[in-house]
Amino acid sequence: MPSIERADESASDEVCDPSTLGPGLAWGALGVLAFSVSLPATKLAIRDLDPVFVSIGRAVIAGTLAAIVLAATRATVPTRAQFRRLAIVAAGVVFGFPLLTGYALKHVPSAHGSVVIGILPAATAALGVIRNRERPSAVFWAAAFLGSAIVIGFSLRHGTSGFELADVMLLGAVVCAAIGYVEGARLAAELGGARVICWSVLIALPLTIPITVYAGVQAGVHAAARSWVAFAYLGMVSMFLGFFAWYRGLHEGGVARVSQVQLAQPGLALVWAALLLGEHLDSAAILATAAIVGCVGVAQRARIDSAPIAAATPVLKQA
Repeated sequence: MPSIERADESASDEVCDPSTLGPGLAWGALGVLAFSVSLPATKLAIRDLDPVFVSIGRAVIAGTLAAIVLAATRATVPTRAQFRRLAIVAAGVVFGFPLLTGYALKHVPSAHGSVVIGILPAATAALGVIRNRERPSAVFWAAAFLGSAIVIGFSLRHGTSGFELADVMLLGAVVCAAIGYVEGARLAAELGGARVICWSVLIALPLTIPITVYAGVQAGVHAAARSWVAFAYLGMVSMFLGFFAWYRGLHEGGVARVSQVQLAQPGLALVWAALLLGEHLDSAAILATAAIVGCVGVAQRARIDSAPIAAATPVLKQA
């Protein structure tokens, strides 16, 4: 498990030099690997369980684990201003993204749902530019949008035709996740990536617990073992441990650059879908994944100028 100490303040000075981005990219890639199972696992879980129960219940699992971690490390309580920003993170990644994608996957195939993943890196980079004053080069933007276009085109080729309510949900999920990612990355400079997600899911418990109980009572919780295993993965990894690596990577490597690693997530998700759901993995998927990885490589080497994310005076020390 990654260290839950706050991120090293010196990391913010390294985001302008590609030669120093190895650790940030590695943490980001680890987070993407964890997240790549999320859509197939969600599709598997909602075969038997209610989408609200799955989407919000995963946060209850994460919140319970967070309470144990924060208590064990005797973490100092964040400031009031930090709590307001943590609420933004929670609204985006604890409620918005899981709930909207959960409902969407009830109505469209998992391949169509990968449109979310295709648009998300570009949306995160755009918000990072605004929030963190990052200044990517034209080469970066060209690689980022080309990679997004490849993912979107591939997803539409395998998805349903026409614009549906599910597409609106997916678009809303992209906005929610991008906001949560960018704000979480900034908070990681003050709290550390692990504590950002720990506090986010913990403060959400007063809402997530009653919603989960209500959804379980209304829809029932009778499910096959495979659905429960998928649900457990979503709570322990997708909603919790994966963010330890993801927020640390976004902070250390820069939001605009590290977010582009997520362009590889749809290809990984297709592999997991083939293994977990029995979906067919054709040659087009392999070619698209190779092209996306190439775009990621170009994006990582493109110049990005950024103003360092100021780290606040350390407020979370061991008691």
